[in-house]
Amino acid sequence: MNRLWTGNFILASCVNFIAAMMFYLLMTSMASYAIREFGAGQAVAGFASSSFILGAVFSRMLAGKYMDFVGRKTLALVSMIAFIVLGAAYIPVDNIVVLIVIRLLHGAAFGLNNTVLSAAVQTMIPQHRRAEGTGYFGMTVSLAMALGPFVSVVMSQKYGMFWVFVVCIVLSTVGTLLTLFLKVDERTPSREEQLLKWKFHITSFIDPRALPIASMMALCGIAFSLVLSFLEGYSHQIGAAAGASWFFIVMAACTFTSRLFVGRIQDTYGDDVVMYPIFVFMAVSYIMLATAQGSGMVIAAAVPLGLGFGSVMPCAQAIVINQSDASRYALAVATFFILLDTGTGLGPVLIGGLANVWGPRSMYWAAVVLVACAAVVYVMTTRRQRRPE
Repeated sequence: MNRLWTGNFILASCVNFIAAMMFYLLMTSMASYAIREFGAGQAVAGFASSSFILGAVFSRMLAGKYMDFVGRKTLALVSMIAFIVLGAAYIPVDNIVVLIVIRLLHGAAFGLNNTVLSAAVQTMIPQHRRAEGTGYFGMTVSLAMALGPFVSVVMSQKYGMFWVFVVCIVLSTVGTLLTLFLKVDERTPSREEQLLKWKFHITSFIDPRALPIASMMALCGIAFSLVLSFLEGYSHQIGAAAGASWFFIVMAACTFTSRLFVGRIQDTYGDDVVMYPIFVFMAVSYIMLATAQGSGMVIAAAVPLGLGFGSVMPCAQAIVINQSDASRYALAVATFFILLDTGTGLGPVLIGGLANVWGPRSMYWAAVVLVACAAVVYVMTTRRQRRPE
């Protein structure tokens, strides 16, 4: 198979876009919704938002091991139907505990859907265009990253969260219909996998070969979570409120642009040629945010972050897939996103407290350190892999 832009690849990308849109629609507005509607404190409101990611982490662990037993198409369809049900379940909620439970379940459905799609799409991409195809597939997330927060903020402020939930239900319905027409290459578990079906070991959920690069992504995810969760409040604190509203749009545009060519460069010239600049771009962005004095600098920081963090996800995912056997694609992808999601979900809890001690700018200086640590992990991992036996 030499064609990349098949109808099936486009269909899978559309479904991925819909799932990502729901993630960003709700992630952006959920904390403020919990504070406004339920009187939740900052910590509880933050958990109401990030509990979605924790649910995704749990389901990814199960998806990596069991998707081929249940069936990839079946899981993709069931998770999309769950999106419809859970989207509707938000509307009558009048209790913060119930809201968190729904967020956990919704996150679990998202984790299943995203893991299945990310693994299935790798069988649709020609091997010699792995990074390029993964980058194009990831562009759907970039588009959602631009539209989701913008639509969420506008609709929640002008019309209320009820209509945000309605949009999620409509999107889920469209996603379900598209999934019905999606052709997914199923894989029959090996005899060894059949024998180990109900036996649990760490390697049942985590692919050791994917762990180093996935750990690098966890560090990058922690750093990015500080932007996702705190940029709006931070911008107000430093007198740059206008910058926050444009930041994600500019970042998404730069991410979208970079993914048009970064995968081709990686496929042609190797991983290092793209990975080292990526770390530099991310570090520069966080330094700009830590020292920003106005909206212009906040918006400008979105450019290197879009080129950096926007590119690191497909590039690192392509590395993980290329290191894995075809029979381990699902587990490798699950490992990649488990650690990325864990970092993104726990980042605000682990690092956000720095703002109370050393001021809000300290969070983004911490992000610079995290990127430096991620670069070290990458260098050590690649050197070990290239060392002659």
